[in-house]
Amino acid sequence: MMGRAENMAAGSILVGLVVLAMKTAAWWVTGSAGLFSDAAETVVNVAAAGVALLALRLAAQPADINHPYGHDKAEFFAAVIEGALIVLAAVLIIEQAWLSFTHPAPLEQLSLGLGLNASSSVINVVWARLLLRRGRALRSPSLMADGKHLMADVVTSAGVLLGVALVMTTGLVWLDPAVAVVAAIYVLVSGIAVIRSSVGGLMDEAPAADIVGRIRTIVGEQAAGAIEAHDLRMRHAGKLTFLEFHLVVPGAMAVQDAHDICDRIEAALKTEMEGLMITIHVEPEGKAKHQGVLVL
Repeated sequence: MMGRAENMAAGSILVGLVVLAMKTAAWWVTGSAGLFSDAAETVVNVAAAGVALLALRLAAQPADINHPYGHDKAEFFAAVIEGALIVLAAVLIIEQAWLSFTHPAPLEQLSLGLGLNASSSVINVVWARLLLRRGRALRSPSLMADGKHLMADVVTSAGVLLGVALVMTTGLVWLDPAVAVVAAIYVLVSGIAVIRSSVGGLMDEAPAADIVGRIRTIVGEQAAGAIEAHDLRMRHAGKLTFLEFHLVVPGAMAVQDAHDICDRIEAALKTEMEGLMITIHVEPEGKAKHQGVLVL
C-alpha cells in the first residue's frame, strides 16, 4: 500500500498529464512559441512527478545492512534530477523561441489557446498549493520540489498568457518569442534553485540557524545534573534529521543517572521536532571543553 507522500506523487502524474494535454492543445491550435514554452515545462512536470514517485518508494524502504541510516536521501536525488530537467526545459524553450523569431508565422485561434492555457493554470495552482502544504507536513523534499516547480510553472504561464494577449491586441508577432525567452530565464533560475537546495541535503547541510538554536536551548533546559553539552552537530536526510552531541557529566555520577538525563533530553527534543534521530555520547567531567551548551 502506498504512503501519503507516494499518493501525492501519483496524483501529480495524473494532474500533470491532464495539464499537459490542455497546454499542448493550446500550442497546437495557435503555433505560439510562448505557449510551446509552457507545454515544454509541463512535460518536465510529468517526468519529475514520475521520478519523485520512484524516489519516495525507495525512501520508504526500511534501513538494511547496506543502508543502516535508511534510504531517505533518495528524495534529494530525485529533486536534483527534477532541477536538471527544468534546466533542460529552459534550453528547449529558448531554441523554440529562436526558431519563431527567425521564421515568424501568424498566430491562430488565440482566444481558444488562451482559454485552454488559463484553465490548465488554475488546475496547476490548486495542486501546487496542496503539494506544498502536504510536503511541509510530511517533510518530503520531493513533494516540496514538485510543488515549487509547479508554482514556478504558474508564474511562467501568467507571463506567457500576458504576452500572447499582447500579440493578439497589438499584432506584434515578435512579442511571442520575446515572452518565451523571458519565461525560459525564469524557468532556468527556478531549476538552479531546486538543484541548489537538493545538493545541500546530499551534502549533509545543517538545518536553519533558528532550528539549531532551539535545539541547543532545549538541551540546556533539560540537562540539569550534567555539566555541559559540546560538539553538537545536525544534518538532514529526507524526512529525518540526525542530531549528535557529547554530554559531560560529573565523574562520580551513576550510569543510571546519566542515562536518565539522556532520556529526558531525548523526550523533550522529539516532542519539539518530528523525525529526529538522536545520538548522545556521555563523557566524564575531565572531557569538558567549557564551550557549547553550558548547563552549570
